[in-house]
Amino acid sequence: MDKKEVIFVFGAHTDDFVIGAGGTIANYIEDGKKVVSIIFSMGELSHFWVKENVIKGVRAKETLVAGELMGCKTYFLNLGDQKIERDYEKTGSEKKLLDLLEKEKPTKIFTHSIEDPHPDHKKVHNITLDLYEKVNLNPKPEVYVYSVWNPVSFKTKWPALYVDIGKNFGKKLSALKMFRSQKIHVAYPFILLLFRAIKNGFKVKGWFGEKFFRIK
Repeated sequence: MDKKEVIFVFGAHTDDFVIGAGGTIANYIEDGKKVVSIIFSMGELSHFWVKENVIKGVRAKETLVAGELMGCKTYFLNLGDQKIERDYEKTGSEKKLLDLLEKEKPTKIFTHSIEDPHPDHKKVHNITLDLYEKVNLNPKPEVYVYSVWNPVSFKTKWPALYVDIGKNFGKKLSALKMFRSQKIHVAYPFILLLFRAIKNGFKVKGWFGEKFFRIK
């Protein structure tokens, strides 16, 4: 029996993988592929008025439910919010990820765009490129970037990949609704999500789409 094709999706915080690539993840699962989501930080600073262990537990449960809804496997590195770079080195996360990548042998890795203004997103982008150089895989996985807080791309000159997510846009929205804790502070703006999905949908002659740039 042939081994399933494996795709990795890196997200700095719990809901980033759904915002950036939720429809594509659901497509891959329907196509019989395995998707592994890596969550670097629980994003606990978004709820500074709640005890850290409490909000981490809440966001972990939300993420697992969202991942199960789409059908992907989720791993948490549990690095500090806005302390990803420091904790990544302190906790030996590089070795954990290299071991996991070499075990699973992904064909593709999706990660944050370097144009995203959020500092944690930029750090995860840089970590991804560093892992790409160090991982002992032949062939190396393709690396794609997705957008979260950068609504348009100004600098990117890499080839674009458009994915028709019309059949799974509803599933992406359902997965995002699982992050109920986000609704009580600054939820991701639905209008931006919808605008981006419709704009990318035009490129695939469909209703909704997701856009990525291949950087490796």
